Amino acid sequence: MSAPWAFVFYALFLTYSNCFMGYASKSQNETDRLALQAIKDAISQDPNGVLDSWNTSLPYCQWRGVSCSSKHRQRVTVLDLSSQGLVGRVPAHIGNLSFLRVILLHNNSFHGEIPPEIGKLLRLETIWLSNNSFLGEVPKNLTSCINLREINFIDNNLTGKIPVELGIIPNLAVLCLGKNNFKGKIPPTFGNFSFLILLSLEEASLEGNIPEDIGRLTRLEYLTVASNNLTGTFPSSIYNLSRLTILSFPLNKLKGNLPVDIGFRLPNLQYLALGGNQFTGVIPSSLSNASQLKMISLTGNWFSGLVPVELGRLANLSWLRLGANMLGTRSGNDLSFVGYLTNCTKLKSLLVGGNLLKGSMTQAIVNLSTQISYLSLGLNQIHGTIPPGIGNLVNLILLDMQYLILRGSIPNGIGNLQKLSKLYIPGNQLEGQIPTTLGNLTALYDLQLSQNNLSGAIPPSLGNCQMLLWLDLSENDLDGFIPAPVFGLPSIVSVNLSRNYLTGTLPPNVGNLKQLETLDVSKNKLSGGIPSTLGSCLSLETICVNDNSFEETIPETLSSLRGLHKLDLSHNNLSGMILENFGRLPFLKILNLSFNDLEGEVPQTGLFRNASVISLTGNRKLCGGIPELKLPACTVPHSNKRGRFLSSKVLGPLIVIAVCLVLFVGFFILRHRRRKSIENSASAPLNNQFIKISYRELLQATDGFSNAKLLGSGSYGSVYKGFLHESQSLIAVKVFNLYHRGASKSFISECKALRNVRHRNLLKIMSACASVDYQGNDFRAVIYEFMAGGSLESWLHPQQVADDERDLNRSLNLEQRLSIAIDVASALEYLHCDCQPPTVHSDIKPSNVLLDDNMVAHVGDFGLAKVLSKVSCDVQNDKSSSVLIKGSVGYVAPEYGMGEGASVQGDVYSFGILVLEIFTARRPTDDMFQGDMNLHNFVRMSLPERLMDIVDPKLIYEKNTIGRSVLDCLASVLRVGLSCSMQTPKDRMEIKNVARELHKIAEAYERKGNDGAEQLQEKTITIS
Repeated sequence: MSAPWAFVFYALFLTYSNCFMGYASKSQNETDRLALQAIKDAISQDPNGVLDSWNTSLPYCQWRGVSCSSKHRQRVTVLDLSSQGLVGRVPAHIGNLSFLRVILLHNNSFHGEIPPEIGKLLRLETIWLSNNSFLGEVPKNLTSCINLREINFIDNNLTGKIPVELGIIPNLAVLCLGKNNFKGKIPPTFGNFSFLILLSLEEASLEGNIPEDIGRLTRLEYLTVASNNLTGTFPSSIYNLSRLTILSFPLNKLKGNLPVDIGFRLPNLQYLALGGNQFTGVIPSSLSNASQLKMISLTGNWFSGLVPVELGRLANLSWLRLGANMLGTRSGNDLSFVGYLTNCTKLKSLLVGGNLLKGSMTQAIVNLSTQISYLSLGLNQIHGTIPPGIGNLVNLILLDMQYLILRGSIPNGIGNLQKLSKLYIPGNQLEGQIPTTLGNLTALYDLQLSQNNLSGAIPPSLGNCQMLLWLDLSENDLDGFIPAPVFGLPSIVSVNLSRNYLTGTLPPNVGNLKQLETLDVSKNKLSGGIPSTLGSCLSLETICVNDNSFEETIPETLSSLRGLHKLDLSHNNLSGMILENFGRLPFLKILNLSFNDLEGEVPQTGLFRNASVISLTGNRKLCGGIPELKLPACTVPHSNKRGRFLSSKVLGPLIVIAVCLVLFVGFFILRHRRRKSIENSASAPLNNQFIKISYRELLQATDGFSNAKLLGSGSYGSVYKGFLHESQSLIAVKVFNLYHRGASKSFISECKALRNVRHRNLLKIMSACASVDYQGNDFRAVIYEFMAGGSLESWLHPQQVADDERDLNRSLNLEQRLSIAIDVASALEYLHCDCQPPTVHSDIKPSNVLLDDNMVAHVGDFGLAKVLSKVSCDVQNDKSSSVLIKGSVGYVAPEYGMGEGASVQGDVYSFGILVLEIFTARRPTDDMFQGDMNLHNFVRMSLPERLMDIVDPKLIYEKNTIGRSVLDCLASVLRVGLSCSMQTPKDRMEIKNVARELHKIAEAYERKGNDGAEQLQEKTITIS
């Protein structure tokens, strides 16, 4: 080929080559862009707007959270969307980002399975998916990512076994799989990770022995396997890992002794946490050789012997937690180690309570580091006095000296501990007065001084402790009045002043304690009446005022405490009749009214039908009740001679006067009815306790029933907001449209149903008005207490219901939704079980559930209610077929459509649908529900794997990250909804069991939410 032709050929080759390379590069870039777009499309919520930049106006390498490499023509190498509150799934398209090296998606709400396509990312070095809600198993094909250095899947919902195949990843340095729900054992193949530095498997539900192979991880520095079900002995090979700085195995079932030379074999150890196991033997003094030790936590084992004094050499020691063991000897000098710990100037926590330590209270305690925050010596055999210099430890948060053998007085210097929040000194032999300086402890929230010999008055200065939650001064020799400031503490939860010599009355400001759950002032010398203000403490569960000298009658207000579990009023001088409403308290398990001066007939409803939970002994004037109480029958007492004289001399004239009075009143009533006019039209109150309201007053209260006052309209009428000027109160007026067929009947049904019902979760009716308007037309209205929170409908579906723009984005959190469900269940339990006669609501739906200022739910609209003839809530199919019940589409029980009459199980069905709607925010009439697909089946088919797909997205956004306690709560409450909305009535839960189950769910959720803080202090170290 000649030179010119060769040149031309070469030029053409370069041209086509460049074109091909440009096309290939463009094609690869397009693959990355499409993959990122798919990731964006799979994210349903982006509260921080992190994906706003993910659009065509910017190159994808400039998108937020995306980094590219310049070496490979702008290919994506880093995807960092961590801590953005994102909700959604990770699509399979992520596997197309073939140059990806780093994936950081932690601290979000991603759910669904981890896509196995991640295994195609051969360049991947780091993947962090922790603190999300991923399901399924760990993908086995991660082993294809041979360059992986870090895997962090902590705190998800992963299941199955940990893949043994992970052990072949050659360069892995970090493996974090804790806080998941795995099954099985720790794979022995983990011993192959020759470059592993950190291994975190805490709270992973693992079981079995710790494999000896772990001892081959010679580069390991962090080993945390806390809170599993591991058994057997601790592998001796682990003590060969000389680089370990953190060794954390608390809350397992491990056995064995610590080697005497542990400090020499693990010289770099900084954190040693082995609490909550079954270790035995002595604490090795060689630990002092690990000079970098900052924390030693061996709480809750079977260690014995002395606490090594050599620990005082650890200059960096911050935590020494040895409580709940068998430490101690018989020498009587077991506290000698405290003097050596004074050299540990960084010591913040010394917990040695719950051992067998014996000896005199050492004065060396006051010379401990002033940084010390937690000091626990309680539950030992220590005697002596509290050192006067205890006030030097100014950073103390916890001081525990409970159940020792301490004598003397409580030093005034304790008032210098301004940061003290927990003071435990019960069960000693302390004398003297309670120091007034305790009032200086404004951070105190738990004060336990019971079972001592303290005397004198309760210092009023305790009223300065505004953070106080628990106060226990019981079983002392205290006297004098109860100071009113003590009952002015706004947050107090429990007050126990029992077994003292207190006199005077119970301060009436006890009604200010809105959070109070337990009040025990039993076995004192209190007198006067029980304050009626006690009925304002709506959180009360236990009231013990027994063995005092209280007089007068039992306050009616006590019957409004629906949360009461125990009420003991025994051994007083109370008079009057027993409150019948006590029988309607749903949780009351102990009612002790014995040895008083009560009289009259004992009720036979509710609680009073169970003789095992009530005690009435020693009230000689009581009669009636159930046969098991063995009380005399109630009879009319025989007349005495004086009575017979009165009957013969006085009774005759009295009868004549009564007859004349009746005739006169009857004549007046007839005349009054004839003069009936529009202006003074008759109001029709349900009974004497309801206010009388005329048509004119309602017209004025609602500005002439103007549209501006209209709250909503329904099938039978409209509801208006009104203001009664005379009583200065807000009302809601339901005006019935009497031209609508059935409206008049609905008015009558509502009045009948609400005549005798009284419950905190039922909408309070103030009156009813049956009159004529100014045009001479019949007028019917029911007047209710106004509910400022509006309807549940307006909260669940604000876009469709809200009139105010400010309400469009409002939502209910998980706790509020659960509380509303409990409120509605409580109302139905009352209607079905405690109301006499039982009543079926027949129209349970969100628009008929109204919320007050405190977001307490009230069930209203009894226009379709049916009063049942039977009286037992235990009858599954209690019904009346005399009326064909109508209701709202989607909430009506299936059997109603086949002609069945009203039944309590029909209400349960409607409630079940309501619960599903509360937590999914989907109406049962949603367009998506066609054919056999309805709200019940939609939820049933999605549990538990697709839980996050069906719950209201606002619940997910509200939490940012969804923990296990939230998931458990949501799953449990949805299962209750499913159990209530079964197709056939016999398969549905009874409403009393529904209410009980919902309370258990709420208590479990609250308990799990509080557990974490306690565990953080005492149990483990978590690397995340």
